[in-house]
Amino acid sequence: MSVAVVPEHPWLLPGALTRSPTVVRRTARDWVVDSLCFLLALAWALFSFGDAVSPDPELALNAGPGWLVGVDLVLGVWVSAALWLRRRWPLALAVATAPLALFSSSAGIAMLVILFTVLLHRPLPTGAALVAWHLATTPVYLALRPDPELPFWPAVAWTVLIVGVAVAWALFVRARRQLVLSLRERADRAEAEQQLRVAQARQLERTRIAREMHDVLAHRISLLSLHAGALEFRPDAPPEEVARAAGVIRASAHAALQDLREVIGVLRAEAGGEAIPERPQPTLGDVPALVAESRAAGVRVGVVDEVDQAAALPAAVGRSAYRIVQEGLTNARKHAPGTRVTVRLAGGPGDGLAVEIRNPLPVGEVVGSAIPGTGTGLVGVAERVSLAGGRLAHGRDAAGDFQLAAWLPWPAS
Repeated sequence: MSVAVVPEHPWLLPGALTRSPTVVRRTARDWVVDSLCFLLALAWALFSFGDAVSPDPELALNAGPGWLVGVDLVLGVWVSAALWLRRRWPLALAVATAPLALFSSSAGIAMLVILFTVLLHRPLPTGAALVAWHLATTPVYLALRPDPELPFWPAVAWTVLIVGVAVAWALFVRARRQLVLSLRERADRAEAEQQLRVAQARQLERTRIAREMHDVLAHRISLLSLHAGALEFRPDAPPEEVARAAGVIRASAHAALQDLREVIGVLRAEAGGEAIPERPQPTLGDVPALVAESRAAGVRVGVVDEVDQAAALPAAVGRSAYRIVQEGLTNARKHAPGTRVTVRLAGGPGDGLAVEIRNPLPVGEVVGSAIPGTGTGLVGVAERVSLAGGRLAHGRDAAGDFQLAAWLPWPAS
């Protein structure tokens, strides 16, 4: 059998002010408060009994009938002891002791504590009904046990004042605990939102890394495949050409492994560890090296550079232009080997940067094994251009060539 356990402060749980817990675990503070309430209620019960048996006729007037003195003492002690159960069953205890408000003096303090508990932990309509009962029974109590010092109406006013103070105190404590609950919920919600933002940032970073890995490794592996295909179909090539192709294959494989190692290192650092600084990202100034690499692999590449004030180009725009050129050269090696590729760069501050990669479509079927691809290269380029606020177009133009053209915004400085 499982038993539900409520935390030390059950009022800090959502809905705790409107539901009854199964098991209450008292804290040290709760023990101190409950002990003081019990001792205070018990002391009042004994004090009331002492007044009732006093030889002073005025005090004895408040005792009522003789048989009520002993009964009232027993009931007062019983209700005082029942205060230990008020945290678990406050409403049931209030209903059970409600009739005592008609005649009991010894249980006065104990019933005030019970009223305070109901107002604190139960819905306000329930507490209001209990308060109304105590106020309605006041005239009956005073008629049965009149106050020896105060007339009837001042005694009623004094009773209403005492009950009002208890109600105001209970409502103040209730509002304060609800405020604590609200602030804690806000803090928990803010912490959850912060964790969500961190998770989203990590996911975006992983997406960026995956995009960069696709762009870089597709370029490297296409070079490997191109040279390996040349060695496969030219087994009788001169030793110098074989050595040069093997050197390019080795260099491309080493660079691909290096790029892959850096990506894996970043992912491992995100999983938990020290962050590994990234190497500088490519910019527009690295395009000549990219073209030279493709030329070394046997691709005929022509470059038309009409960029004005290239040094003032923002790094993010230059990086996007580099990736577009890289993807265009990779696609040309994959789908149109042996054709001439033309790379055109143009633009300036305020006019934007135009990037165009053009190559004739191959005639007939491509000889040899096609370089495998994921088919997502242009999708990644389109996403990159869209995020940069630019435009992208690709496909066959009027001359029958394949064209990859992009325009990227370049704000005037």
